[in-house]
Amino acid sequence: MNSTLTTSAVRERLHTLVVIDVRTPGEYAAGHLPGAHNIPLDDLEHALPALREAAGRGDLLMVCASGTRSGNASTTLSSNGIPAASLEGGTAAWASAGGELHRPATTAAPTWAMDRQVRLTAGSVVLLGLLLGVLIHPAFQLISAGIAAGLVYSALSNSCAMATLLGKLPYNRTNRTDLNNTLAALRHN
Repeated sequence: MNSTLTTSAVRERLHTLVVIDVRTPGEYAAGHLPGAHNIPLDDLEHALPALREAAGRGDLLMVCASGTRSGNASTTLSSNGIPAASLEGGTAAWASAGGELHRPATTAAPTWAMDRQVRLTAGSVVLLGLLLGVLIHPAFQLISAGIAAGLVYSALSNSCAMATLLGKLPYNRTNRTDLNNTLAALRHN
């Protein structure tokens, strides 16, 4: 089942799908499809044995915010002989179509979605480069030019080095106990 499913197709089949959300734990906590398991894209290789078992019991649906990371996850699974589909448009499309999002009860402040973290970081660095260029030396404006070039490359390659770096920050990392519990749940469902 290496494909992309629309929100209406997922709504009809949700009860038969094993849903894997490949976003960061903070993004997952901000709202995920009902019954989704959180296995961040960075942890996918580690989770392959459990995902292979789960795929033997039901069709896998990979989900992220917009469909890009889940598409990458589906490709990774396919290259490892594990069939999986991706939700077209991700949780954003699901919510826009009226789909329910679950949020775990927590007292911790929610982590921003990765695209919001990237926009804040890129915008801050651009402003800093411009400010330093005006106040200290014009060469500091090269910082802003570097960020602009990185954003253009990100759009053209459909990848984001800044998101990868931000994903390594502690609040975006998976708690190993949580990941192990998720993998155990996948193996026993």
